[in-house]
Amino acid sequence: MRIDIISPLPQLLKDPFTTSILARAIEKKIINIQVHDLRQYSKSKHKQIDDYAYGGGGGMVLMIEP
Repeated sequence: MRIDIISPLPQLLKDPFTTSILARAIEKKIINIQVHDLRQYSKSKHKQIDDYAYGGGGGMVLMIEP
């Protein structure tokens, strides 16, 4: 089984997959986990993936492009 994960922080996901039950499944080739860096698909110079919130609310919104 192949599992693809898209994340803005792929480094944080590497340790749980190497030190848990999932690590044994990966060793036995039961599953294949691919972690993709969302920033790699950004078109901006600084690899920005978030945009300003509109409508006066707080927080950030992901850009549609990546």
